[in-house]
Amino acid sequence: MNLRALNRFAVETRIDLKQQITRRLETVLSADTAELRGRQKAIASLKQRIDASSKEQVVDEIAYTWFNRFAALRILDARDFHPFRARVLTPLPGETLPELFQHVRVGRVPQELSNFDRSRFQNLLSGKIPSANPQAAAYRLLLVAVCNYWHLAMGFLFEPIDDETELLLPDDLLTPASVAEGFRTEISDEDCSDIEIIGWLYQFYISEKKDQVIGKVVKSEDIPAATQLFTPNWIVKYMVQNSLGAQWLATYPQSPLKGQMEYYIEPAEQTDEVNAQLAAITPSQLNPEELTLIDPASGSGHILVEAYELFKAIYLERGYRQRDVAQLILEKNLFGLEICPRAAQLTGFALMMKGRADDRRLFERGV
Repeated sequence: MNLRALNRFAVETRIDLKQQITRRLETVLSADTAELRGRQKAIASLKQRIDASSKEQVVDEIAYTWFNRFAALRILDARDFHPFRARVLTPLPGETLPELFQHVRVGRVPQELSNFDRSRFQNLLSGKIPSANPQAAAYRLLLVAVCNYWHLAMGFLFEPIDDETELLLPDDLLTPASVAEGFRTEISDEDCSDIEIIGWLYQFYISEKKDQVIGKVVKSEDIPAATQLFTPNWIVKYMVQNSLGAQWLATYPQSPLKGQMEYYIEPAEQTDEVNAQLAAITPSQLNPEELTLIDPASGSGHILVEAYELFKAIYLERGYRQRDVAQLILEKNLFGLEICPRAAQLTGFALMMKGRADDRRLFERGV
C-alpha cells in the first residue's frame, strides 16, 4: 500500500464528502420535491438527530458512515465477494461505469436485489421520471438497493433503506468529480487484498480532526479523534501471541503454533515453588470454543483480526474443518469495546472479511 497516497485520498475525501452532504442536507431541509415528499419519516428522524446535537455533528457522522460504506464496497468489489458477481462501485478494465450498473441498465438484475425498483430505474434513465441527471439518479437508486441487500449480512454497517444516512447520500456518484471516483481510482485491488487498509484509512480520515482537537479540552464527540491511533502490526502480533498464544502454549507446550509466532517470548525460568503454583492453575486441556479474547479499545479491529488468525490456527490444530471455523470464532471467541460507533463498523467489517475468506457461505449464515 502507498500510505502517503492513501493519506492524501482519505483527507481530501473527508472534506469533499462533508461538503456534498452539507449541500444535500440543505436541500432535504428546504426543498419540496416529489422525492422528498415521500420521505417524511426519514426527514423527521433527521431533524430529531440535528436537534439532539447539531448540523455539523450530524454531517460529520453521516459523512464518515458513507466513507465506511464506500470503502467496504470497494473491498467487496476487489475480493469478488458480492453474491451477484459484479462490481458495484468500480468498472471493469477499459470501462467507465460500474459493472453492476452496466448489467442492470440492460435488464440483467441480480435475483439477490429482489426489492430493487426496476421500473423506477428504467423510468429515470428514459426520462419518464424527471431528473437533472437521470444516469446519476438511477445509479443512486441501485447503490441504495445494494446497501439494503448488505443490511441482511452486515447490518452494523449498512442500515436499512429510509434511514437518514441514505437520505443524505450525495447525488453525484459517477463523474470524475464525485466522492466515489477516488475509491475507484486511488485504491487498487492490490491495496484491498490487505485488510489492514481499513485501519489505515480510518486513521488518515480522522487525522485532520485529531490535529484540531489534540491538546485541548475535548468534547465527548471528539474523543475518538483525540485518542485513537492505528497500532503497528508487529505490536499487535506481540500482544496477541503473548496473551492468547501464551495461554495455549502453557497447556500445550509442544504445539506447532510456537514456530508460527515470531514475537512470542518464552517464559522466564522460575523456582520449583513458582512452577508448582503455575502447574496448579494451568488447565490440562483447553476447548477452543470456550476461549475468549476481548479488545477493550478495538478501534478498527486490528488486534481482533490478528486474534482471528491465531484462533483459526488453534482450531485447525485441534482438527476442526476450516469452513466451520469462521462462524465459531466470530460468535464464540472474539469480543470488543469501542467508544466510536463508526470505528466499530470497521471492526465488524474487517472480521467479516476474514471470515468470508475462510467460508464462502458466511454471509448466508446469519452470523
